[in-house]
Amino acid sequence: MNTLFLVEQIDALLPQTQCTQCGYQGCLPYAQAIAEQGEAINRCPPGGQEGIKALAQLLSRPEPELDTTCGPHTALYLAVIDEAHCIGCTLCIQACPVDAIVGANKLMHTVIADQCTGCGLCVPPCPVDCIDMQPAGFAWTPTHAAQARINHKARQLRLRAQHPESSNLAARTLANKASLSPAASHNDDAKQKIIADALARARARRAAAQ
Repeated sequence: MNTLFLVEQIDALLPQTQCTQCGYQGCLPYAQAIAEQGEAINRCPPGGQEGIKALAQLLSRPEPELDTTCGPHTALYLAVIDEAHCIGCTLCIQACPVDAIVGANKLMHTVIADQCTGCGLCVPPCPVDCIDMQPAGFAWTPTHAAQARINHKARQLRLRAQHPESSNLAARTLANKASLSPAASHNDDAKQKIIADALARARARRAAAQ
């Protein structure tokens, strides 16, 4: 079977959450590793056992249990930003692999719920812990996966156009300077001052609203 076609078939069976729990920078790189390097097919927690079964059938391989060192299979969770506490640092925007977060520097951000894949990549960068993963209340479907793939590809194309000098996906993500926080280019003390100032502005906004 043609390797490129096989990669496409494998990628079509992956959930397109782009969560990187498999150890690769997205679903397509994982699909490439499976097709080209014989990578294990049980490293995708969002896909769960059903995903492993589909991959095993496609590749005529045994069906192993999910490798829980990559994470457990859980119900779908979506990111929710506590907008009252958001300081507008934009770090979550830079981390989101499908452009599901909108906002501007020093202004509150919000998650577009029907574009969020539940990857959770926006949570660790948040300096004020104002992002929670909450139950979606619905199951992830192939339709969701197809749209997530489109959104992820569109983001990659945009970042390549903006930063053609940087070919690595992670580097392109961090190089999304259109919404880069000033804190990202300072040392730790300067970052803490910027965050403290932003928090003070957020408290002032809340006090004024009350």
